[in-house]
Amino acid sequence: MAKDLHSTVTLLNGVQMPIFGLGVWQVEEGESVIHSVKSAIKAGYRAIDTAAIYQNERGVGQAIKESGVPREDLFITTKVWNSDQGYESTLAAFEESLEKLGLEYVDLYLIHWPVAGKYKETWKALEKLYKDGRVRAIGVSNFHQHHLEDLLEDAEVVPMVDQIELHPLLSQESLRNYCASEGIQVTAWSPLGRGSLLNNADLAKIAEKYNKTVAQVILRWDVQNGIIVIPRSTKEERIIENADIFDFELSKEDMAFINSLNKNERTGADPDNFDF
Repeated sequence: MAKDLHSTVTLLNGVQMPIFGLGVWQVEEGESVIHSVKSAIKAGYRAIDTAAIYQNERGVGQAIKESGVPREDLFITTKVWNSDQGYESTLAAFEESLEKLGLEYVDLYLIHWPVAGKYKETWKALEKLYKDGRVRAIGVSNFHQHHLEDLLEDAEVVPMVDQIELHPLLSQESLRNYCASEGIQVTAWSPLGRGSLLNNADLAKIAEKYNKTVAQVILRWDVQNGIIVIPRSTKEERIIENADIFDFELSKEDMAFINSLNKNERTGADPDNFDF
């Protein structure tokens, strides 16, 4: 059971990945992202999740430099964007991300979306980066089970992580079970349903019982399910509050109740039908 912000899950290759981190999707490049990342690291966060398309890798790198925390104590994830997919273009995109981040390696590199006809070549590039020691782990994002099965037909390295939209209204149970059977760890993006769950009356009742916020209850539900979670915030007090989930445990009944809220409702695109 995760005990604190430094608690980790073990990836297929033995690398330890923090179960709780900061996501920086839609956080503006420059002062905003620098402040957000530095606040998180100061609060004890050790994992930061960015992507080429977020256009804030430079700021993330700057914040890492200014944080005073040794690079090897941090876990940095970034992703290759759809328009850069393919073998050579992925390798070039990786170099660009690395240059912007100002790092010598990243801890986890992901394929951002399963672009049809391209993600297998992209995966070959990730395997090369992994074998060359440029990344400590590789994985995917927004892959359904059928994408993973297709990838595994030719893959030499099994993806270590699948980062997917996941929250109580989209609990992704069958995909989570499949990933568990293959040793793939799951990361939840948009864990609070882009904020839509914060006014849920049922979750508010549970939160009251534990003297916690709805956000804290949802994030605790993730962690108790063994799901890696990367909530986003630009406000220091919210960053600290989101992480304050290691001093209580949801009961079996409350876990089961939150599990039962699933409606397969997405706030983002379906990986089988996206056009970007």
